[in-house]
Amino acid sequence: MKQIDYKNTTISYSDTGKGSAVVLLHGFLENQTMWKELTPILSNKNRVITIDLLGHGATECLGYVHSMENNAEIVKAVLSHLRIRKAIFVGHSMGGYVALAFAELYPATIKGLVLLNSTSKEDSTERKHNRDRAIKAVKQNYVNFVRLSIANLFSENNRERLEKEIENVKLEALKTPLQGIVASLEGMKIRKDREFILHESGFPKLLILGKKDGVLIYKDNLSQIENTNVELITFPDGHMSHIENREGLGTVLLEFFKRI
Repeated sequence: MKQIDYKNTTISYSDTGKGSAVVLLHGFLENQTMWKELTPILSNKNRVITIDLLGHGATECLGYVHSMENNAEIVKAVLSHLRIRKAIFVGHSMGGYVALAFAELYPATIKGLVLLNSTSKEDSTERKHNRDRAIKAVKQNYVNFVRLSIANLFSENNRERLEKEIENVKLEALKTPLQGIVASLEGMKIRKDREFILHESGFPKLLILGKKDGVLIYKDNLSQIENTNVELITFPDGHMSHIENREGLGTVLLEFFKRI
């Protein structure tokens, strides 16, 4: 793990391999360790950068609201520090929201974009209310909130098979400070709709969804790529494709990188 200072805030990242730059952005309650199985595979022919987003992993909090734009700015700070001008971005869930914000702010830096179990759509009114409820719940019982949140990310048929992996995800999630959780929930709640990026941007784009994803309903997320050149890959399981469909995901990503 390496670090830079951004606005008196410690930002943690890793830099592995040589070749075309690939930036991996984790989701909510995750950190860069979520990529530990994929990084060795992807870094054989690529330079892989993983970054702890604000209030997650070893990256400190920057305020009471971590907007997707705030996160995009720390990603840009890391890339500038590493003198990387163009990169392929892979964002899991909230990491996808950050990648989209980055694509709007710094379009010339994007070489390709993968939304992994993510969406370009803004939160619905119901989902915004759910974010508010989540903020109250985590303040009342932090441990219970984190454990329940993680279990629901996996498809039901995988919860027993992947019991050990799920427990490891929970342990990593419990390292996320309360302020980091609340600030991210607030940031996701106010994020703007960026469906236009899927329709208007010229770089290659890939959307990877889980058929049994309980967080992002599969059918609801197909509409965002209608009449676009966005490639779609569907896995049969839940929200955690990097664990539930690890081997298939590695193959899909490497093939996408080759075409860019």
